[in-house]
Amino acid sequence: MGKFITIGERIHCISPVIRAAMDARDPAPILKRAKEQLDAGAVYLDVNIGPAEKTGEELMKWAVKLLQENFDNVPLCLDTANKKAIEAGISVYNRAKGKPIVNSADAGDRLSNIDLAAANDAICIALCAKQGIPADNDERMAYCQEMLEHGMNLGMEAEDLWFDPLFLVIKGMQDKQLEVLGFIRQLSDMGFNSTGGLSNVSNMMPKHIRPIMDSVMIAMAIHCGLTSAIVNPCDLRLMETVKSADIILGKNLYADSYLEI
Repeated sequence: MGKFITIGERIHCISPVIRAAMDARDPAPILKRAKEQLDAGAVYLDVNIGPAEKTGEELMKWAVKLLQENFDNVPLCLDTANKKAIEAGISVYNRAKGKPIVNSADAGDRLSNIDLAAANDAICIALCAKQGIPADNDERMAYCQEMLEHGMNLGMEAEDLWFDPLFLVIKGMQDKQLEVLGFIRQLSDMGFNSTGGLSNVSNMMPKHIRPIMDSVMIAMAIHCGLTSAIVNPCDLRLMETVKSADIILGKNLYADSYLEI
């Protein structure tokens, strides 16, 4: 894989502003968040509509069309527990800038999201867990292999499964961090793509510490072979770290203006 792929996390129904905009089908707040993230360097945008049991299909179609029509077919990560809503979103999705991402499958109740991705030629984030947090990396790898086999039996390419090591909150699970980084290294050594919700690591930390911790963690994870992450692209320190890592790893050509490119 080439340059590191950032997935912008800020179009999320947990935000009161975004939830209200989705409920009212008000484009302005969603377009504002999208523009901020893309201007900051996000590659994909995550569109999280929540469970959306009643209106999910229509809402996801609306959101996909809104974002792609306004931002030159920006590639999107479709995030909801409502499978029909994901299928509806894919049905109106333009692939010119990249395949849609299904967020997400796991080795348990959500295994069938791999079937959904396979049937629709989509990428699938595959969380290396079944129920709760895996005990160790052997368990993570067993789930990874299970999901890989499942996807390949359905005709998927291995590169379209982006394995999520499950980033863990440092406050309370400090002793597990090297294990997560070790698993990212294992995935990389096997040639697999990887991604995950980076901001989990700094959850519950003071606001001024979170960007520092997230930036250091992403640098260490990229060094171990992480190929993507779900992040807040409006965190300038984090994005400067990602762009600098691409330079050091030779994935982007150095120019004094590389942070602006």
